[in-house]
Amino acid sequence: MIQNSKQGFTNYSLLITHYALRMLLNCHSYYSFKYGALSVEEVLKESQAGGHDAIVLTDINNTAVSLDFLRQAKEFKVRPLVGVDIRNRAKQQYVLLAKNADGFREINEFLSGNLHTSKIFAPEAPNLNDVFVIYPYQGSHRELKANEYIGIRPQDLPHLPFSEWIEQQEKLVMLQTASFRNKKDYNIHRLMRAIDGNTLLSKLSKEEQAVFEDQYRSKSDLLELYKNYPKIIENTELLLASCSMDFEFGTNKNKKLFTQSEEEDFKLLMKLACDGLGYRYHDVTDEILDRLNKELKVIRQLGFCSYFLINWDLVRYAQSQGYYHVGRGSGANSLVAYLLKITNVDPVDLDLYFERFINPFRTSPPDFDIDFSWTDRDDVTRYLFEKYGYDHVVLLGTFITFNHKSAFREIGKVFGLPDEEISRLQKNPNPAQADEYGKWVIRYSQYISGFPSHNSIHSSGILISEEPISNYSATELLPKGFPSTQFDMYISEDLGLHKFDILSQRGLGKIKDTLEIIKQNHGLDIDINDTSLFMEDARVKQMLKKGQAIGCFYVESPAMRMLLTKLKAEDYKRLVAASSIIRPGVAKSGMMREYIVRFQNKEKREQAERDLPELYSILEETYGVMVYQEDVIKVAHYFAELSLDEADVLRRGMSWKFKQRNEFAKVKDKFFSNCKTKGYADAVVSDIWRQIESFANYAFAKGHSASYAVESFQALYLKAYYPLEYMVATLNNGGGFYSAQLYLHEAVMHGARAEVPCVNRSSWENTIDGKTIWLGFYLLRDLERSTGKKLIEERNKHGNFKSLRDFVKRFPISLEQLIILIRIGAFRFTQKAKKELLWDAHFLLGHSKKTKPEKTLFQAEVKEFELPELWKHKLEDAFDELELLGLSVQSPFQLVKDDLPSDLKACHLPCLINRYIRIVGFLIHRKPTKASNGKIMYFGTWIDLDGHWLDTVHFPPVAKEYPFRGPGCYVIEGKVVDEYGFLSIEVSRMQRMTNLSIDDVMPG
Repeated sequence: MIQNSKQGFTNYSLLITHYALRMLLNCHSYYSFKYGALSVEEVLKESQAGGHDAIVLTDINNTAVSLDFLRQAKEFKVRPLVGVDIRNRAKQQYVLLAKNADGFREINEFLSGNLHTSKIFAPEAPNLNDVFVIYPYQGSHRELKANEYIGIRPQDLPHLPFSEWIEQQEKLVMLQTASFRNKKDYNIHRLMRAIDGNTLLSKLSKEEQAVFEDQYRSKSDLLELYKNYPKIIENTELLLASCSMDFEFGTNKNKKLFTQSEEEDFKLLMKLACDGLGYRYHDVTDEILDRLNKELKVIRQLGFCSYFLINWDLVRYAQSQGYYHVGRGSGANSLVAYLLKITNVDPVDLDLYFERFINPFRTSPPDFDIDFSWTDRDDVTRYLFEKYGYDHVVLLGTFITFNHKSAFREIGKVFGLPDEEISRLQKNPNPAQADEYGKWVIRYSQYISGFPSHNSIHSSGILISEEPISNYSATELLPKGFPSTQFDMYISEDLGLHKFDILSQRGLGKIKDTLEIIKQNHGLDIDINDTSLFMEDARVKQMLKKGQAIGCFYVESPAMRMLLTKLKAEDYKRLVAASSIIRPGVAKSGMMREYIVRFQNKEKREQAERDLPELYSILEETYGVMVYQEDVIKVAHYFAELSLDEADVLRRGMSWKFKQRNEFAKVKDKFFSNCKTKGYADAVVSDIWRQIESFANYAFAKGHSASYAVESFQALYLKAYYPLEYMVATLNNGGGFYSAQLYLHEAVMHGARAEVPCVNRSSWENTIDGKTIWLGFYLLRDLERSTGKKLIEERNKHGNFKSLRDFVKRFPISLEQLIILIRIGAFRFTQKAKKELLWDAHFLLGHSKKTKPEKTLFQAEVKEFELPELWKHKLEDAFDELELLGLSVQSPFQLVKDDLPSDLKACHLPCLINRYIRIVGFLIHRKPTKASNGKIMYFGTWIDLDGHWLDTVHFPPVAKEYPFRGPGCYVIEGKVVDEYGFLSIEVSRMQRMTNLSIDDVMPG
């Protein structure tokens, strides 16, 4: 029996005819992390296919993709609405539905408040003015406000006639939760719930998973289910009809003004730029002024004045605090940025491509990646939050997704497979060779690969918005107290919120600390931002050309050392090119080798110009090879005749996510069709496209490379003139590409004397006194930080320790911690042997291995003992150093058991080219790669008997027959080869030498 509604409907068909029937108000995407099974696009497709006119995306406890859902819905015949499904674990509390943009803001504010405090959600919804609340049906009565309803699920319908709600149908709506489509999706859901609960699938409780009926149902199916309750259908329709979410995408939503008006912003920007001319240039040419006026005009036209001023202001704050920075990204192509000291890159001198930085068609501001020392970044971030307000500043979020490896591991775990079986399936995902569970793991790992797992934080992005952040997203609170968005950078860009990139790196920490040490030890102040100081320095150029750059930012790796040698890179511009050529995309596309060949061979350059003069003329600076990101724009604009905005779409499209969009596909098609119209051969166009596709996502913008090159020159200058101070700073900032052992070795090669920690001389960090480097207590692996810090406090307050007994008397310490100090030699000033000191320590502290005996007012004198002479081996200290510090101040060649079979050194190799040799080397680094046949080969890096570099090549047959067997000294046999001035050994045989053990040095 169909009940009459207020409108007087008396049959089902009339109801269908009258209403648009918008019915899905509780839909989940797979951004209901580890719960939903559909992407946003699949949600829309499924809803459209089901005949729904409107749906509500209500992901669980987040609004991460709500606005992206609105954007994508424009391509579908579905009216999108947004809300959130509030749950404690899997238990639904209520659904919130935004009536409008104000309601969406209210939802975000409510979510943020709960997420920041990690509270569970209360069973009662908050008072929200522009939000509908739908509670799940329960038999008991509930007092409802005007904006509150009870949601009736299909499985509730049999119980409804026996409930008091049957008499209050004006408060009932359809609550068809939609989380998956079919049995496969439901299986995915259950697997994800088990992963979320870290439990076996067989032990997953019903309370932690959805029921199979929570599917995306078609409009006709839902009407059939609820046909006996037309009032509920009507209520649902009216509820959704009263909601509307209009949102404008693509317009700039960043903070619009730095001062009080756009005119004031522009005047300030122009004044700062003009002030910077005197600092940066001795001779201000017409070319510089023309470039400046051109940039200022476009910056003003596009409304980016405040963006530049905010970056200038944060750099100004950092400089006021003594923080060093590097400004990079496409913004480094900007003269205005150079004049404002945001970057140290001169775009006029380097002829940086203006249109990569900014062009009249660009809707987003340029990228400024501003690096600070790892010790300073948090304070700069705090400054931005406090200056512009926590309601308007937020860290940018990101999504962590399941990849091939993690998907296998997580699904294998919920099936209860052992680790070795999971690893085997990862390496060989062949269903034909797997058992039943293995087949399930392989199949469903493929299904969930790419699914989002959880929210995380972007490595550097910060948003500063004109309107409150809650207009766009709920936020989550990080341990350091800064909130982050629930959406990622792609959604942010679509909205028109463009990030400020604040990063940290240890390279700047090295520079900062080196300058402080130089100031302390030499009384000198060095303006490291004055590029004229080091760009033309002869000593720096020589070091760069020879690859003598250990510890120096971005130029110390074996691959970079090899490249710098082959390019004879003694100047800034060549280093700029090398910084981008070394990137994975350029190298893997074969263009790095092509660049080297053309640099070395004039005939090759001339041949390239004859083969394709149009392309060569565009890329003449790099010999016709695409090296930088802006080369993609140049080739697309001048070679394929795409517009500048189309060319920029092409550049951005190299990221996999942007590549999926329709606008990228259209531009790609136009690239090929334009080239065909111009008469270029298909093979040529395909090869150029292959180059673009293979490296554009990894190559640097030229300004970005130039910024890196400036920092490299700063580091090289400091190392050239203050090598010991620089190496101490390098060690204190966690090293770099290599181990601490190598940086200590490098300091010794420059004349340092390394001393292990001493209770009277060492600090927590490494220090330098003249040419003596005192290693810090932090290097002692098992020494507690509190012990080291309090030891230093006691010494500073009451003076040096006179003896072990004086130390124990003055400083409470456990026997365990004292033994560490004795074994490393921290009491060698007493002139007593370690074993004698250990004997005294046990006598003085008795059985207090873990506890620290407290000081007492009266302490009895402990008598001295005369001990017989105790045996000590000459390598005892080296063994203790390796165990306690992880490095040794002794030569590694002293630790081998047998005599060295060769005294050949790296300095002999130039006289032995194309000859087979035997040489001994200590392994520093090995880099695996794939040969052209797909098999593994290696590049090895070593130091010789004098501590100088050796480089080796291990082709696949040799790599397989003579593998690396861990750190240590090796006997290497092979042929000396010379490639453009870079010497290496093509290994034919290799064997690791046996190290001495403690048994080998014990007296017989």
